[in-house]
Amino acid sequence: MSDSTSLTSNQPIPPNPGQVILINKPLRWTSFDVVKKLKFAIKAKKIGHAGTLDPLATGLLILCTEKMTKQIDTYQAQEKEYTGKLVLGKTTPSIDLETEFDAEYPTDHITVEKIHEAAQKLTGEIQQIPPIFSAIRIDGKRAYHKARKGKTEADVEIKPRTVLISAFEITQIQLPEVSFRIVCSKGTYIRSMVRDFGQLLESGAYMSELCRTRIGEFRLENAQSIEDFINLHKKDV
Repeated sequence: MSDSTSLTSNQPIPPNPGQVILINKPLRWTSFDVVKKLKFAIKAKKIGHAGTLDPLATGLLILCTEKMTKQIDTYQAQEKEYTGKLVLGKTTPSIDLETEFDAEYPTDHITVEKIHEAAQKLTGEIQQIPPIFSAIRIDGKRAYHKARKGKTEADVEIKPRTVLISAFEITQIQLPEVSFRIVCSKGTYIRSMVRDFGQLLESGAYMSELCRTRIGEFRLENAQSIEDFINLHKKDV
């Protein structure tokens, strides 16, 4: 029996294959906040997320640990779905409520028909300029660093990118608020769509709510809160 025990104890410990974790990111948390919280809670050596969500957005965040981090690029490349709400008639530099209002525009001329027409024009393969309050690099620096120093989109050249909008559905209209559902490709900025939507209506717009509901086949209804995931992990340990 001692020989058998010795052989078992000397066997190499198999490497941790890792896991894919679906989290419902809470409001005002950054994606990095979630990564840092879970890394500490589950003592992960390697952990990363597959697609950033802005602090003022909620919804599905995919996290991969250990060897499953090799799948991050695959998940990031998949189609995404969002629901949200925009408000017509005002703008902010960040196109959401992270920054203060900087301009007001008329909305009396906007009709239900024009709203649906604008959504149709932003459907399909379109050219989109990312917002200056974003993590894209310009001259080696993140765009949001320039934005927080007072630079505007007029001051900084941001190259347009081609994205595919599979669906831009208007789900409710209660002017000046417009609720929507968007299905899009990797690299799409919903805030840019909101900005362009307001401009198409010869007005302005900012995003007041955003929730990511799907990434590929992964759905928000299968995600856990951070607290529930950590509590469940403690029970399993």
